[in-house]
Amino acid sequence: MTSLQQKIAVVTGGASGIGLATVEAFVDKGAKVVIADFNEAGGKAVEQKLKDKGADVLFLKVNAADEKSVETLVSETVGKYGKVDIMVNNAGVGVLAATHELRYEDYRKVISVNQDGVFFGSKYAIREMLKSGGGSIVNTASILGHVGEAGAFAYNASKGAVVTMTRSLALEYAKQNIRVNAVCPGYIETGMVNKKALGDFYDGLVARHPIGRLGVPEEVAHAIVFLCENDFVTGTSLFVDGGYTAQ
Repeated sequence: MTSLQQKIAVVTGGASGIGLATVEAFVDKGAKVVIADFNEAGGKAVEQKLKDKGADVLFLKVNAADEKSVETLVSETVGKYGKVDIMVNNAGVGVLAATHELRYEDYRKVISVNQDGVFFGSKYAIREMLKSGGGSIVNTASILGHVGEAGAFAYNASKGAVVTMTRSLALEYAKQNIRVNAVCPGYIETGMVNKKALGDFYDGLVARHPIGRLGVPEEVAHAIVFLCENDFVTGTSLFVDGGYTAQ
């Protein structure tokens, strides 16, 4: 088992939701964490809050869909901490629309953040991990990378790609001691997915999960920590979905 004590972790989309819960989980394990997010105000607020508690964290603004931005993120991380041990490619967006009405620019945005962001994050993290003797990459995929959802064509496409990209990377770099896994959450309680925001639709989402509720970000973060700690797990998709995909 790998101890996360003093490991250098980068979490994209780290200012809120699953990303924030993951940052906090890594901090609790003694890691040094780069909070990477496009939301500068939110990211800096998280950085200060955690620093006030004694955590060794750094906020860096990133556009996960822009290769140069991600390259800069990794280089600044190395400049600060000397290496990258863990990369969590978590930043993601979605759009709900009937496919025959889906605008190409909206489709491209989802693909560029969710899919290209995994490529860029993995590419530049792997370059550093090859120098330091290995590391761990965790990609946030989704149950919707494995099952279809009406009106979520672009999101399905992007997350399905992330699942397969994860397997490809795991095979390509296993002998270099770089493990690559995906976490596949079900519907998770967040600022946008909750009873107040969704109304009656919320109850329908809950009904899809045999466990009888939606997940919370901390449960996904716990799975990400496991994937980073367990040295014999690579190329897998770990479902955190309350039984959704067991049906």
